[in-house]
Amino acid sequence: MAVDEICDQFVEDYAAADPVTATLFGIAGRDDHLTDYSPAGHELRGRIARNALRAILAAEAVDDHERVAKAVFTERIGLEVQIHDAGLPLAALNVIESPVQSIRMVFDVMAVESAADWALIAQRLAQVPAALAGVRASLLVAAERGQGSALRQVIKVAEQADTWAGSGAKVGFFTTFVAGAQDIDGAPLAELRRGAQEAQRAYADFAEFLRAELVPRAPAKDAVGEQTYRLWSRWFTGADLDLRESYEWGWAEFARLEAQMHAVAARIAPGASLTETAAILDADPKYRVHGQDELRDWLQKVSDEALAALRDKHFEIPDELMTLECTIAPPGGVVGAYYVGPSADFSRPARMCWSVEPGKADFATWREVSTVYHEGVPGHHLQIATAVREADSLNQYQRMMSFVSGHGEGWALYAERLMQELGYLSDDGDLFGMLAQQLFRAARVIVDIGMHLEWEIPAGTGFHEGERWTPDLGLEFLLTRTVTDARTARDEIDRYLGWPGQAPAYKLGERLWLAAREEAHQRAGQSFDMKRFHTRALRLGGMGLDTMRAQLAAMA
Repeated sequence: MAVDEICDQFVEDYAAADPVTATLFGIAGRDDHLTDYSPAGHELRGRIARNALRAILAAEAVDDHERVAKAVFTERIGLEVQIHDAGLPLAALNVIESPVQSIRMVFDVMAVESAADWALIAQRLAQVPAALAGVRASLLVAAERGQGSALRQVIKVAEQADTWAGSGAKVGFFTTFVAGAQDIDGAPLAELRRGAQEAQRAYADFAEFLRAELVPRAPAKDAVGEQTYRLWSRWFTGADLDLRESYEWGWAEFARLEAQMHAVAARIAPGASLTETAAILDADPKYRVHGQDELRDWLQKVSDEALAALRDKHFEIPDELMTLECTIAPPGGVVGAYYVGPSADFSRPARMCWSVEPGKADFATWREVSTVYHEGVPGHHLQIATAVREADSLNQYQRMMSFVSGHGEGWALYAERLMQELGYLSDDGDLFGMLAQQLFRAARVIVDIGMHLEWEIPAGTGFHEGERWTPDLGLEFLLTRTVTDARTARDEIDRYLGWPGQAPAYKLGERLWLAAREEAHQRAGQSFDMKRFHTRALRLGGMGLDTMRAQLAAMA
């Protein structure tokens, strides 16, 4: 088989074995099923990956396009096989991205316009109890092997499950969700309501299972250690990093950004600290919106303005990419923003989703402008949707499934800085917000590596010098050395500890994008065209950082 045929067949096989991932990635035809998260289901997906890897290694690439595709697929699926062989998917349980969240979140991206749409939802709802039962079986196997998630993750996920179940006096997620079918002629309302109740009961039972059966077995220690951390770091970056060098660079980058923030703060509020400057901006009516509806409308306005301003002038943005919806995510997840790409045919538009603190009514826009650029344009939307559109040059795997955090989140963070270069962050409050996000991402490199490897805090940092990192010190660092709000800081520590190696991928990926652009500039000299560089780079699709470095270096 040809390289593209192997990649395309893998997508079809994997989508059949993981319908939730298929829906989230916009691969059509599997929306009536949920994924089998039992040990047998994980074994099936591992077997699919191993077979595809053998096939791709035996295939001969016939041109440059196939050589790139083979390099991307070999690196990604090779790592996926290693992760399966290590038994890590069985143990997947964390507060940000594990089967427990995916089963609930997949309903956020399903079509809800017709009775036929709701009939698919009803079929999928009925499978929630079985899907969670599969998760339960896998977690028990992992626990028996000594691979269970840390106590912190078990407790926090139980709380999330309670929220979605509507435990106590609250209304559950699924009850609220299916209420949207009431005005759709022909929608199977009785089936939907029954499915919603059963799904919520399953989440409530799952929360009880976690507390009763996994909490007593869960290790108290959060750090995963160097061996596991290195594997996850390679998965999230696509690079074999020198972790010590990355850690030391993170400290240097943190100091550089901290100095920049002090310079901007001196213009906003002379003599004020960074924390005091943030409080001044938070209180300024210029930077306030009230209520979630107003926040959503403001986000949509900033996103639409960016699309219009950047089109043709700085980026090639085709018509299909000019639609990007901004929404407020259902409660229950960690606080933050995330992007959901379009379906393969763009019938499902791309969305930016904001998960906000329950009950929060006032929002500071200076903290969010650069996040819109990160999640939208020129960030994730321009990057991911561009790849989806490249059906003539990328196979289905490259278009729909090759997202790598180092490449993707690195680009999105690069996009925030790029908007400053292009003159779209001229307001000092918005610039302070962008630098605050950059500082926060530099802190992630330090804290994530430091906590999981339990390294010492170096001299000269002004923070618990000589002590070894712990989760408590990680939280203290975010609260005292960045301007992150307390709720987000606590959520972030939980996220890092359950998702090792992912958080540093932002800054380390941005570092490589900046280096690749500078290298391209040096090669081209005065003929360097940044718009052309960005267009060609994005049309390559997602890939690991080592693969990306090689491909961008080969660009004339």
